[in-house]
Amino acid sequence: MATNFTEELKWRGMIHDTMPGVEEHLTEEMRAAYVGIDPTADSLHIGHLVSVMMLRHFQKAGHKPIALLGGATGMIGDPSGKSQERNLLDEKTLKHNQDAIKKQLEKFLDFKTDDKNSALLVNNYDWMKNFSFLEFIRDVGKHLTVNYMMAKDSVKKRLTGEDSEGMSFTEFSYQLVQGYDFLHLYKNNSCTIQMGGSDQWGNITTGTELIRRKESGKAFAITCPLITKADGTKFGKTEGGNVWLDPEKTSAYKFYQYWLNTSDEDAEKYIKIFTFLSEVEIEQLIAEHKEAPHQRALQQKLANELTIMVHSESDLKNAIAASKILFGKSTKEDLESLPEKQFLEVFDGVPQATISKSAIEEGVGIIDALSAKTGFLNSNGEARRELKGNAVSVNKEKVKEDFIVDKNSLLNGKFILLGKGKKNNYLIVVE
Repeated sequence: MATNFTEELKWRGMIHDTMPGVEEHLTEEMRAAYVGIDPTADSLHIGHLVSVMMLRHFQKAGHKPIALLGGATGMIGDPSGKSQERNLLDEKTLKHNQDAIKKQLEKFLDFKTDDKNSALLVNNYDWMKNFSFLEFIRDVGKHLTVNYMMAKDSVKKRLTGEDSEGMSFTEFSYQLVQGYDFLHLYKNNSCTIQMGGSDQWGNITTGTELIRRKESGKAFAITCPLITKADGTKFGKTEGGNVWLDPEKTSAYKFYQYWLNTSDEDAEKYIKIFTFLSEVEIEQLIAEHKEAPHQRALQQKLANELTIMVHSESDLKNAIAASKILFGKSTKEDLESLPEKQFLEVFDGVPQATISKSAIEEGVGIIDALSAKTGFLNSNGEARRELKGNAVSVNKEKVKEDFIVDKNSLLNGKFILLGKGKKNNYLIVVE
């Protein structure tokens, strides 16, 4: 095998629990393992990344990864870790979501290799859609007792939690459906391992128990820790919601900024989980970071690696250019290189004013542009003082009192960026 899968995950801090015997099981021959992904949106978010990274490490170790999109289970809703029932999705929406998610998974997993360990994408709706209720309770339900199902933490918490409104039969049956997925993959794809977050332990072990009782077979569970942030806030969330992999939902720039702004403690943990850098490389980075924490070597490398992996090198280049703009270390060329959407994201929240295109074509003196036309500075007097002090810039280039703002000052044909000092910016929108 290329690498020892469990040893690789251990040093990266990616194992929470394993069933006894799984390490020996993995050394005997190529194995197949799956991770379930609930397609309730048409994009993965960074909360999904840990289990996707587990699949990638599994494939790198010479084994066969299976990504299971829960077309059927997505119609039910998993109760694990939730206090309320989830909205159920229709078939058309689920199909759209699955197609979008597959494209994202292709950035992590090799579905096209001719090797036996080529990644596989399956949808549990394909084998669940023709299952009648009577067939299911006869062929699956009879193998597990209600006592066994009630003992699961995910069930007990929903039934006894203060905020709980109880649990529908639909949700109660979720672990049976997920257990049947494991049984189906065991029988049809020789899949003997299911992986997921630690909150999935109950559902996964239901599958191993079903395989044991129905097929007298051996199957295993591997779970990873639920990712947390040192400050107690939720990982993968911002004020705007989830951090998505789809650039239409979370731009590459905002994605890059999320990782760049992680704390030192979190960055040291995340770089092991979310990159494929070696143990030696990471130890060197941690040592380098500790010597000069202000240079944020860990955060820079983390943000770079993930932005390239999820987006592209050109997206990373744009994100770095955009970040430099915010911190005052940029040029007019940097501003001009930004696509309009990203330009507006960088200056989101910056005060702005609109000036007519005809006025700009005639030319506006810099003093008027700073005060009367925009209100960026309080008076002509203040504008002159700042200009004499060499504190005023147009599009990141310092200007004097005789400067004229005209069509040559336009960025993307419609913006002009005024600046005072390093941190005060003002955007003129030309219409």
